[in-house]
Amino acid sequence: MKINLNPNPTPASDADREAKIAAGGFGKYYTDNMVIAEWSEATGWADAELKAYGPLSLDPATSVLHYGQEIFEGMKAYTQPDGGISLFRPEANAQRFNSSAVRMALPEIPVKDFVAAVEALVKQDRAWVPKNIGESLYIRPFMIATEVGLGVRPSNHATFLIITTPASAYFNPNKAVTVWISTEYVRAAPGGTGAAKTGGNYAGSLLAQKQAAAEGCDQVVWLDATERRWVEEMGGMNLYFVKGSGDSATIFTPKLTGTLLPGITRDSILSVAADLGYKVEEGMISVDDWRDGVASGEIAEIFACGTAAVVSPIGAAKSAAGTWVTGNGEPGPITHKIRETLLGIQHGTIEDKHGWNVRVG
Repeated sequence: MKINLNPNPTPASDADREAKIAAGGFGKYYTDNMVIAEWSEATGWADAELKAYGPLSLDPATSVLHYGQEIFEGMKAYTQPDGGISLFRPEANAQRFNSSAVRMALPEIPVKDFVAAVEALVKQDRAWVPKNIGESLYIRPFMIATEVGLGVRPSNHATFLIITTPASAYFNPNKAVTVWISTEYVRAAPGGTGAAKTGGNYAGSLLAQKQAAAEGCDQVVWLDATERRWVEEMGGMNLYFVKGSGDSATIFTPKLTGTLLPGITRDSILSVAADLGYKVEEGMISVDDWRDGVASGEIAEIFACGTAAVVSPIGAAKSAAGTWVTGNGEPGPITHKIRETLLGIQHGTIEDKHGWNVRVG
């Protein structure tokens, strides 16, 4: 796939751009350009174009608007100590994007073309990458079904796009969040789309998120669809439980069952925690295990992880059965250590032993 460069002829001024970066937030402002490429069943992928960020024109009968055939990714670019920029594990994002595409009956895009398109956009808009540790350029590749028609079948036309936005911390890393354990609603069921990164999963979560907010909570925790017993995810993030303390602690996360999103940050933390000398485990943990582990002190810390938030400490959990607080309700030392180590790798201040960072300039 060739990428034709037709960048925005009137990019933001230096002052405007710096003011927007300094404003922080997540998804508030977007960079000067985007990438777009079209696919058809008859001819495959056409060349991509890097062009000025702007609105899309869609026929009212475009299939994505009616049947939700859509996927997306979340990834980041980080400023390095020498002023350069690196992507974090872009091939892993490309591979997960294609897994989502297969599940949602959308076309796969070659990994090298996906990564090249991301690199081209980040290089073009490199001035938008924040320079502070913990801040980044958030990158949102996505694909929508763009056949015009109301027939219920896989679309014979699709559009791939990439947009980017400067991002500060999604949650305050120095403040532990409170979560609501939902027993009324579920995120995903066996055989469903839980392992795909598709918009419908997030749309279906919003009512439970609203319920969590009404209970004074920051996020919702999902249980399995069959027994409403086994802990799966927090919102759109994976969960980790720290069992024990100090160097002998075990870092535990719910195993991938086909209903959980295979988070790239989740996978990275398994390696980072092992590198730090902790024991790591994947398995099943029930709500009762969570409550009893907190009460006994076996579970000393809990955190969630994802591309947007990186690592977010969890201080308390609420449910219809009651409330329980982990430790003193504040972020724990192991959570902090894992977060700072992962951020250090991403920003190039800690050695990247796994070859995760891909330099783009």
